[in-house]
Amino acid sequence: MEEWDAIVIGSGLSGLTCAAYLTAAGRRTLVLEQNQVAGGCSQVFRRKGNKYEFDVGMHYIGECHPEGRMTAALRGLGLDTRVEWRQLDPDGHSTLVFPGLTFRVPSDWDRYLERLIEAFPEQERGLRRCVGVLRRIGAELRSVPMPRAGVRDLARFARQAPTVTFLGQLPLNWLFTACRLSDLARAVIVAESGDYGAPPSRTSIALHGGFLDHYLTGGAWYPKGGGQVLPAHLIDVVHTHGGRVRTKARVTRILVENGAAAGVELEGGEVLRAPVVVSGADLKRTYLDLVGREHVSKETVARVEKYRMALPLFSVYLGLDIDLAERLPNSTYWCYPHTDVEALYGTVHKGQIPDEIPIFLTSATTKDPGNPHAAPPGHSTLEVMCLAPQGGFWPGGDGYRQDAEYLALKEHLTERLIDRAAEVVPGLREHIVWREASTPVTHERFTLSSLGSSYGIEMAADQIGPRRPGPRTELPGLWLTGASTASGNGIVGAVWGGMNTAGAVLRRRFADEVRAGAVIADPSKLTPVEPDWDPLAASKPSSPLRRRARV
Repeated sequence: MEEWDAIVIGSGLSGLTCAAYLTAAGRRTLVLEQNQVAGGCSQVFRRKGNKYEFDVGMHYIGECHPEGRMTAALRGLGLDTRVEWRQLDPDGHSTLVFPGLTFRVPSDWDRYLERLIEAFPEQERGLRRCVGVLRRIGAELRSVPMPRAGVRDLARFARQAPTVTFLGQLPLNWLFTACRLSDLARAVIVAESGDYGAPPSRTSIALHGGFLDHYLTGGAWYPKGGGQVLPAHLIDVVHTHGGRVRTKARVTRILVENGAAAGVELEGGEVLRAPVVVSGADLKRTYLDLVGREHVSKETVARVEKYRMALPLFSVYLGLDIDLAERLPNSTYWCYPHTDVEALYGTVHKGQIPDEIPIFLTSATTKDPGNPHAAPPGHSTLEVMCLAPQGGFWPGGDGYRQDAEYLALKEHLTERLIDRAAEVVPGLREHIVWREASTPVTHERFTLSSLGSSYGIEMAADQIGPRRPGPRTELPGLWLTGASTASGNGIVGAVWGGMNTAGAVLRRRFADEVRAGAVIADPSKLTPVEPDWDPLAASKPSSPLRRRARV
């Protein structure tokens, strides 16, 4: 039996960031991860004799510029100079492909509006109104602290963020209708909504305004060295400040004693005790499985059961014997078969795959040329994704990987996504030397997320902001972090949310501290990074002996 100051369940970026801030502030913290690699959705995997490296969820990130939240959060841990960023093409960090129109999204609000007007000159008035509202909302969310409990704080927020207060909770479709935008103009503005996984009718104006501002204010970025770089550096902060990260350690129960969280029990019966337990695990599994219904109120159980999970993803990973940088710009691609984005979401929500599949396409080797782990010289990787139905759409059970129906469906969708990707990269098929696919069932197996969702509970208008759980729970000693909390999903949301959970545990406002330039960790303790450093190897600390691995 071991005792700790705090235990964090799950090693996604939110859990690792929370643990890093707790340990940096002097709390001896243990992170437990059931998988063999730490990092959650930010991890990578390698194939064909480690020839190709693929990202699970690290595709492009905002707010990595000097004034951004990601920069501030990393600076607070002494990591701002250790994590380097490569900017995607500022003239088009995303390329939106529709029949008859290809639209490049520039990393600047003014240029974004100009380009929309160039594409739809007859809708200039409506576009100015629409983009103006979204831009004001983004600026207010960026500069005004979210209200805490109390009438005075709510009144203060209403004065300082009037656009968010009075328009933010309305659906995005309302704004489009009020501005009299065409179907194609609407589709262009919401084309990147796959980043949060909700249709326009269920997306609040506040969510989409904040989303656009995330990229249009400071650009889109990708970590030099690949997605595993962030988890590896966060693990180093934990280890060098007195904590520990354990992989292959699945939590089966959160111990509740005298009405408070008291530790955890692992698969196999090992008991670990701590007065603070932070769950970065799936929200539904945390309450309904790990804690147990008997330890929380009926109202909490009902609320957790009612939450809708976001749609999961189907992903295809390709290793290619060509250099895609010679064929594609440093941009992500969103390819749509038509302009009715709402209908595409509706089809998937009904448990079907659209006849014409919209895809997201990205290449790590194009975003980070020279990464020695990504692909051999002259080769590339390509990741192609689409939203996928939940639950019963996927046949099989515990033995799903041998289920003939499951394998046939997986192969069928893989072929369809490759066909769609070949529309962007002509001749793609003849250059494929490695191919692999993952389904929502795959994702659930590795992350234990309900219905295989990588985004947590859906970011719909009735499930965002104060309608999402905060860090504190009704059970003393139990705290929450991760995609289903108020910080939201995405890489920056996870990192910022983990920092805020640590601050809530310690009753400190880390967000204010790091924005003011505070460094909570001791940079002199961090392990020197050597030229042959491998972030993936550094993210497999399955035993205490791995603590001294180069990180």
